[in-house]
Parts: sequence; structure tokens; C-alpha cells
Amino acid sequence: MSNIFADLDNVTRQIKSMERKKKPKMLVVDDEPDNLDLLYRTFRRDFRVFKADSGVSALDVLKQEGEVAVIISDQRMPEMKGTEFLSKTVPNFPDTVRIILTGFTDVEDLVEAINSGQVYKYITKPWDPNELKVVVERAAETYDLLKQRTDELKRAHEQATLLSAIAQVAQEFTSPDDCLAPLAKAFNQSFSADGCILQKVSNGQLGLQGKYAEQGDPPIALDNDPLVIQALSSKQSQVWLASGATPPEGAEQYTSAGVQVHLVFPLVYREQMLALLSLQWTTSVKPDENEIKLIHLAAQQAVLALTAVQVNG
Repeated sequence: MSNIFADLDNVTRQIKSMERKKKPKMLVVDDEPDNLDLLYRTFRRDFRVFKADSGVSALDVLKQEGEVAVIISDQRMPEMKGTEFLSKTVPNFPDTVRIILTGFTDVEDLVEAINSGQVYKYITKPWDPNELKVVVERAAETYDLLKQRTDELKRAHEQATLLSAIAQVAQEFTSPDDCLAPLAKAFNQSFSADGCILQKVSNGQLGLQGKYAEQGDPPIALDNDPLVIQALSSKQSQVWLASGATPPEGAEQYTSAGVQVHLVFPLVYREQMLALLSLQWTTSVKPDENEIKLIHLAAQQAVLALTAVQVNG
């Protein structure tokens, strides 16, 4: 079998160039406005800092903004103690690192929170800015390590699930045509895309397709798509990223559909193109370098599945 993605490195480089280093997010929570402003000024250079003056409003911020790397919360606040608020963030954001500020000796609350893993460290008021900066820097590093571990476990699970689904399709179906839609669904769900199309290719022309999207159809069709045309002629994978780029000529539908990333992969066996795999992202989380490599691996397995079904059928 030929190397389906001879230009895989080029695709991953383009994906990496899209991922400009962003500031990590931080949430600071305190019912005293002066403390809240001081925390904001202390960390705004290195973090995207969100402020909340109570545990209730902080939960609303997290609901809107999603996961943050670090939370710094005062302990003594009206309505809800800091430890109570932080405990509510654990189920949805297990990797977030939590720091408590306290001017009181709430020993029992703090010991329980630390022992249960809800609090990374506590800092007494009034705090030393330099000490707090060091603690937060280490907290951010801890968050990165936790996210890396979580992502690795997630990718391993995704890989096992996807390869199992591809193998199951190869066993259940006797016609390559019947495999297209189930394979498109497996790829789409594994990589959280907003649409996937797997379309047969015969003599350089598009044929029958299978497609999947959580709601309705994939954002864009493949007929006359410039990336598809390039992939058909070159037998090489193609990628388009919306970050500051103008859609290629003939791809005006990208803008109207809100497409952020479009990947087109030729599925080639012994120099013969069997199909094209299109993965499209609009609002979902975009693929990273490791996921691109996993798509590469899974696509090779899809090629084997299609050829096995063709032979067995």
C-alpha cells in the first residue's frame, strides 16, 4: 500500500501554524473589589483573566468561558465559601488547578479541600505578590501536565474506538458502497468534526458518497471544491485553515458555511485512488498535530477495510 499521506508533515505544519500560542485562562474570585482588581492587574500580562465577585457568578463565568487553567478564590465570601465553590468545579473541570486565599484559620475546610484534591494550595492574606506569582506559575505548569496526560488518554481511547469501528464495518458489510456512511460516521465522531464525507473515486471522478453530521448535512459539499480538485490531481492530502486566509477560488461556500478547517485526504491503494475523505470543522474544537497523525493511521485502516470488503464481496 502506498503512503496515503506523503505530505503529512506539510499538513501538520499548517495545522501547527494555526495554533498561535494563546495565553492560558485564569479565573479570580473575591467579593472585595480591591482584591479582585489587584489580582487582575497582577496576572493580566501572562493570563486571560476573568473576574467574579462571588461563587455563583464565578460558576456563570465558567459556564460561558469553559475550562480555565487556574482558579484563585477567596475563602470567606457571602452565600458560598471558596471551598464550596471550588468543589462544584471539580466534576466539569477536573484538570483545573485551584488556589484558595484565606485570611482566617479555616483549618477544617482547607484540610478537607486539599485532601480531596479540590485545592492545590492555599495562600494567607495579605499575600506576598511574588510568592503568589511563583505559586500560580507552578499551578499553570501542573495544569499543562494534567492536560497532556488527559489528552494522551483521550487519544488512546479515540484510536482504539475508531480502529474497532473500522474493523467492525469491514466484517459487517459485503459491499464497499455500504461501508461509506458508517465509516464517515466513525471518523466524524472520533475527531469531533462538524461534518465528514467519504466519497468513492473511479478514474479520477467522484462517485457514490457516504456522509455524516450530527445535525443535517456536512457544512460543504465536495462537488467542484478546489481542495478536492487538487487532491484528485495530485493524490496528496489538502488542508485549508480559516485563520486569516482567503478561501481558495471556487470555495466561496467556506465563508457562508463558517468553515474553519477543511481537510481532504485521498485514500490510495497500490497507486489507485479508492476514495476521498473530507473532514470539516466549523464551531467544534479543531484538530491538533497528534489528531492529524491519528487520522493518518485510521485512514490507512479504512483503505484496508474498503479493499477487504471489495475482495470479499
